[in-house]
Amino acid sequence: MEFHQPTSLDAALALLAADPEALPLAGGATLVAMMNADLVEPSALVSLGAIAELQTTEEAADGGLKIGAMISHAALAADARLTGGSAVVREAAAQIAHPSVRNIGTLGGAVAHGDPSSDLPAALVAAGAMIEVAGEAGKREIAAEDFFEDYLTTALQAGEMVSAVLLPAQPEGAKGHYEKFARVHGDYATLSVALVLVKTGSECSFVRIALGAAGATPVRVAEAEAYLFGSALEVDAVEAAAAKLVEASDPVDDVRGSAEYRQMLVPRLLARSLAAAQAKLEARS
Repeated sequence: MEFHQPTSLDAALALLAADPEALPLAGGATLVAMMNADLVEPSALVSLGAIAELQTTEEAADGGLKIGAMISHAALAADARLTGGSAVVREAAAQIAHPSVRNIGTLGGAVAHGDPSSDLPAALVAAGAMIEVAGEAGKREIAAEDFFEDYLTTALQAGEMVSAVLLPAQPEGAKGHYEKFARVHGDYATLSVALVLVKTGSECSFVRIALGAAGATPVRVAEAEAYLFGSALEVDAVEAAAAKLVEASDPVDDVRGSAEYRQMLVPRLLARSLAAAQAKLEARS
């Protein structure tokens, strides 16, 4: 196996295009484990660690952020610019595994891996993020909601890699919250809820919700959110929204919980998440 360490994005993309069996190496937290288990056998690794372009976070003119793919989970969790609705991403990053993994693992690596039980995919969907993808033909942007296509399957095409995540400016007054239920601290989620909430007076005027570990991709249902728009988030509205999310979910049975157990958690975790987000809104006022 060959090892390459290019210093520019163009050079990395050229190497990936030249060898269909080569893989980009970000933090390596997942890829190296998969190689050790003989789940993947790349002909070459293209390290992204020396590419400066992938290691910066830039503020956009509209108040959003462009976050380079090689930003570590730890840096993401500590970024004070991720406030308001974007805080859902910071909170999710802070709950990934343990400090050693958060220091090694990267935003781009987690996004490209596409594990629905990991923390960032659902948070990015809730935040309305766009995934910037680079290939030899250029760059393109894909909504996070469309980027995750199936279990460990994304919209990345041969020779492409994640180059950045674009977080849009969030609605004024928004608060983000990430709620994770896991067997033990640092484990993958049995179920997670990521949401962005705005209230005008006593009524919900904006909400985006995504479930993690509830299907092959993050689960978002516009009809579920519609039950909450204009409501004061009463029990009946929350239960109706939860029922739609349960209906759309298709979790698996595994060591972290059965599919039935995961679906049972949805209304409980959704209510808890909405209550936590409301508490943040009230603390701000």
